[in-house]
Amino acid sequence: MQAGEATLALRRAFSMFPTGVVAMCGMDGAAPVGMAVNSFSSVSLDPPLVSVCVARQSATWPRLDRLPRIGLSVLGASQERLSRQLSSRNGDRFQGVEFEATPDGALFVRGAALWLDCAISNRLEGGDHEIILLEVRETSLFPHIPPLVFHQSQYLALSNAS
Repeated sequence: MQAGEATLALRRAFSMFPTGVVAMCGMDGAAPVGMAVNSFSSVSLDPPLVSVCVARQSATWPRLDRLPRIGLSVLGASQERLSRQLSSRNGDRFQGVEFEATPDGALFVRGAALWLDCAISNRLEGGDHEIILLEVRETSLFPHIPPLVFHQSQYLALSNAS
């Protein structure tokens, strides 16, 4: 198998693990900045840590990296369009988006299932990505909102079927 084929096969393999979709956002001065990530994971309860992985070639991450606080919004099942918008390399990622910002600059998307107000704790090497450990400072839960799920390169809804 050639390198390109191996990369594609690995990408398909990784897509077998369903993930939530998280908007990672903040206020860069007066302008909102953010991106969608699906490489989000809980790490530790004490201290409260989560992780995200960001591509080294990201043009958005350097803007978020210098902020004192970052808002993580676990997107709701009805926010597929927003996930695509935040993943786009073109256009205004926040056009039509209802959001709320904290005085420290964390930015949260309204309609999400969960908000985590975070500060960067550490950065780790991760191949073509950087692994970012974030300390959770505050949480806001919206349990009535089902999360958006990404599996096999498709957005799916959770089912309560038994």
